[in-house]
Amino acid sequence: MAIYKEIVTKTVIGKGKKYFKNNYTLTPTDKPTTVLGCWVINHQFKGYKTGEKIGVDGSFDINIWYSYDNDSKTTVVSKKIDYNDVFNVRTKENVTGDTDVIVRTLKQPNCVKVNILDNGDINFDIEKELGVEIVGEGKVKISVEEEEDPWDEIEDDVDDTVLEQIDQTVDEKYI
Repeated sequence: MAIYKEIVTKTVIGKGKKYFKNNYTLTPTDKPTTVLGCWVINHQFKGYKTGEKIGVDGSFDINIWYSYDNDSKTTVVSKKIDYNDVFNVRTKENVTGDTDVIVRTLKQPNCVKVNILDNGDINFDIEKELGVEIVGEGKVKISVEEEEDPWDEIEDDVDDTVLEQIDQTVDEKYI
């Protein structure tokens, strides 16, 4: 008859990912003629549990390089963008006690579309994908064997005849 023991360990109890595409508008100091480039840097985020949902607070910096004055001058406009996204992550089982929230960026924020509006504002789309894991305690049952396996006897491959051959082949006057 087998004996069972329970092990309590940290385990992933919920997991999900979500794609976001958000639209933002930026007002530069000069009226742009052409957008020359757009990039996103300094992405930071932190996840937390809010009731039955998971919230993610984060921010990133957007830098848009544009020309103005009939494409005769260029400049870069920067803006820090804060966001708060909410996930509805299903858990695999009801867990009581503390849980940890782990957030990963599966696709870094990226500027996918930029337009110059008639009033001189710059409109742009940012896409990103975030993954969330909820980690909690779970129990695992394992079967335990009470009897220990016997030890194998290890024997050396060297016997008296091998030692005798070594003694005969060694030249003591070598050095």
